[in-house]
Amino acid sequence: MAIRSGHVDTFAHDGLPPEHVWPVLLLTGVFAYPDRLNAVTRLLDDAVAEGHGDRVAILSEASDSSNYDEITYAELKRHVDALAHVLIDDLGLIPGNRVLLRSANSPMLAIAWLAVFKAGMVAVGTMPLLRAKELIAIVDKAQVQAALCDARLLDDLLATREACPQMATIGVWGEAANGPARLADRPLVDVRLAMSTKAAPFTTCDTAADDVALIAFTSGTTGQPKGCIHFHRDVLAMCDGFAAQRLHATADDRFIGTPPLAFTFGLGGLLAFPLAARASTVLLERTTPSGLLDAIAQTRSTIVFTAPTFYRQMAAAVAADPTGFEASSLRVTVSAGEALPEATRVAWHDATGLEMLDGIGATEMIHIFIATPAAERAGTVGTVVEGFEARVVDDDMHDVAVSTVGRLAVRGPVGCRYLADPRQTVYVRDGWNLTGDAFSVDADGYFSFVSRTDDMIVSAGYNIAAPEVEDALMAHPAVLECAVVGQPDSGRGQIVKAFVVRRVEAIGIDQATLAAELQTFVKATIAPYKYPRVIEFLDSLPRTETGKLQRFKLKAESTGGS
Repeated sequence: MAIRSGHVDTFAHDGLPPEHVWPVLLLTGVFAYPDRLNAVTRLLDDAVAEGHGDRVAILSEASDSSNYDEITYAELKRHVDALAHVLIDDLGLIPGNRVLLRSANSPMLAIAWLAVFKAGMVAVGTMPLLRAKELIAIVDKAQVQAALCDARLLDDLLATREACPQMATIGVWGEAANGPARLADRPLVDVRLAMSTKAAPFTTCDTAADDVALIAFTSGTTGQPKGCIHFHRDVLAMCDGFAAQRLHATADDRFIGTPPLAFTFGLGGLLAFPLAARASTVLLERTTPSGLLDAIAQTRSTIVFTAPTFYRQMAAAVAADPTGFEASSLRVTVSAGEALPEATRVAWHDATGLEMLDGIGATEMIHIFIATPAAERAGTVGTVVEGFEARVVDDDMHDVAVSTVGRLAVRGPVGCRYLADPRQTVYVRDGWNLTGDAFSVDADGYFSFVSRTDDMIVSAGYNIAAPEVEDALMAHPAVLECAVVGQPDSGRGQIVKAFVVRRVEAIGIDQATLAAELQTFVKATIAPYKYPRVIEFLDSLPRTETGKLQRFKLKAESTGGS
């Protein structure tokens, strides 16, 4: 590093790609950060120092589900300081160590994110639905040394630890650490009990602005996890970019939504953005569209983050019972995670009178970089967020003509830096980030999404890699071969469809029965949201003479093409 690092363990920095294959970074204006920087200083410590200690920072559902518990900024700082002490004193960690986080959205998960940052360690967020097989790949890739976990999600993590001995320590909350899941040789740490013994303030780790704060994992079309490295300055850049330029949040705002904090979309929208604005956030472990509407009404939330799937269902609920759902407190409704259909935008506006703030981001870019401006233009995602630049290019990186479909190329104060991954040179070319999206841009700078340029299936806001689902299906004894594609769906954008060739011994099984069995099998192997909602049985898959799968033929069949 050009600037002295605050890390003792330099694994994350050592895994950065060579700087000559980084994207160009635009670090001017509000993005010209000082050399020494820890994101938690600005997000939390400064808030308390500025006199916001008594202001509510986090709301969460009370145990009786009829009310909401509150944590003030001062209380949040005390909890974060206590957990930061636990990370060092009880878990034996040092700055630069990787810490896996595993929980549904909750105050403890928010505290964990902030404590890991403050102690100078590297957070590795994981989706609650991930299974041991998926967690092992992440733990191995990031060489995770410790984990913080909700006890309800402990089983898969313990199975992961058996396969990954470098993850020596697990901190648990939600039940006693000496319960039946305790392993005698490597005991679990009850972090809440340990936190109760830590009363002293914690001195924030003196990290550099370009010390690694988090490794956010995503998957490409191969299904192999890619670790996106983001610095402390990147966490603040998403606040000073999209949040400041398009949300215009104030301390009077209250954020709410559905994206997990494990997604950078959720980490920004439901934790970093509200803290940066000295506002409050409502953390819901899980909810339905009607439940989200109820929570908005009960908490008087003003800014909501969720995917078009939820907006479609919420719009229908409000339209069906206008007096039963109260959304008048909302002033900003943010849609991201998948393409926003115009019909959904119209339905939401008709039901609530609210315009949708659409946006596109990427894990590699940490958050949204193109979004709906004040002057909305129907059918477009919007314009480039201030501080970013975007182009639509051909395969040779030349700009295409106005309103012509090409590849989206972006650069700004953040950008793609994969952890020890040769795919860096695929995502970054000539200093630009190629997001894998096909776009067009009109003469006024409004960008329109067309499709993904790879085989990623985007369903209800989740990115699902077809080969990963295929691998899960192939492990079933009835499957000879298979192929997975995305099928258009009015409710979810796309759904996973599998074409399966059965083994001879399985041909006599009733197709509906076998399809249900395969779906259950996939749900138990990988995250349940990835399972194929439609299964079609074929006698053979279309292949070239050399044996290469002709996936385009299956896609054409699934979309009604010829």
